[in-house]
Amino acid sequence: MFSYSKESLKQLNTCDDRIKSVFLEVIKYVDCTILEGFRGEALQNKYYREGKSGKQWPNGEHNTSPSKAVDCMVYPIDWKEPMRQCLFAGFVLGVAESMGIKLRWGGDWDGDFNLKEHTLFDTSHFELNE
Repeated sequence: MFSYSKESLKQLNTCDDRIKSVFLEVIKYVDCTILEGFRGEALQNKYYREGKSGKQWPNGEHNTSPSKAVDCMVYPIDWKEPMRQCLFAGFVLGVAESMGIKLRWGGDWDGDFNLKEHTLFDTSHFELNE
């Protein structure tokens, strides 16, 4: 069984309990790392300026406390291999669904399995779909 690092747990603990429960289940089966939960104003606006986020502060799902979003990558991280993250996202979404929790993934914002229609392809991003 895998486990999160102290830094991953620190980030996960800034998230909504539903997100925490999903990712505490995911780590039992897939080695992954939590990159970010809650995001402050300066970082959110920086990501917006850089095109890494489609929302400015305070409108991002990372900007609530607790955070309604988490960034998580399969480990070891390989940004040049997006298909690994797509496979991981399917696993995460399946785990969430089995727990009765609705998540949206940043690689397929509308959940229609068409990955080519989105201008922001944020494969590490998962958020509550309420």
